[in-house]
Amino acid sequence: MFQQFLIPNSSFLIDTRFLTNERSFIMKPNPTRSAFILIDMENGFVDPRGGHCIQGALATVPACARALDLARSKGIPVFFVKRIYRSDGSDVELTRYAAWKAGGHACTPASQGFNSAQAPEALRPQPGDYTIIKPRWSAFFQTELDLILRRLDVRTVILAGTTTPNCVRTTCYDAIALEYNTVVLTDCCSSQTEEIQEANLNDMCRVGAILMNSRSFADYGPDTVEDLSAAIRAEMEASDAFPEPFAPGASGAGWVDWW
Repeated sequence: MFQQFLIPNSSFLIDTRFLTNERSFIMKPNPTRSAFILIDMENGFVDPRGGHCIQGALATVPACARALDLARSKGIPVFFVKRIYRSDGSDVELTRYAAWKAGGHACTPASQGFNSAQAPEALRPQPGDYTIIKPRWSAFFQTELDLILRRLDVRTVILAGTTTPNCVRTTCYDAIALEYNTVVLTDCCSSQTEEIQEANLNDMCRVGAILMNSRSFADYGPDTVEDLSAAIRAEMEASDAFPEPFAPGASGAGWVDWW
């Protein structure tokens, strides 16, 4: 016997079959201090019939599934980052609105089949995984992702999903700006063309992202990625340099305005 109830002021139903007083999930140790972030692998983006289909997305599903299994086996927390639009289009990106209407209002709560926000079967969340609903391209923009990662003491994010030049890239740049070490799994990301894919992977590499594929991810461990923030902090602690330029003046030491 089970019940469903509606969350107040929302359109989401909670199925009481998945509610229990017993803890059935035990968080594993995470020696790599990493998180696996899978972005926008939803039918509306992946299925060739979907309203927002990305040309290369469907072919990456096996690699994404392999990487997900590896992450879970290593105790790396998994985050499913999704885009779910309101049915009236009030939160659709300005630059995507026309395509969203033309494509049959994909990725809304009411969307079904190839236009749904449901993940392909091989990429479904499991107990212990996290789900983040993002309002724009980046997984960090106006979401709780950064808060949860810091609570979990994560230092490195591992990115996969679609599309490489938009949501993966903006998430990569925001992650680096927030001082996360950033890994991009190249065969788990997709673009409309190979040329776009290659150019964007190269750009992310230039700003400091580490590129690897899902097979080399099998060897991923605590020493694979250097903790740059910790290394820089250690160097600062060993230095006698001041954070701001000070120099002696008529009234004693004072700040020098170099700007």
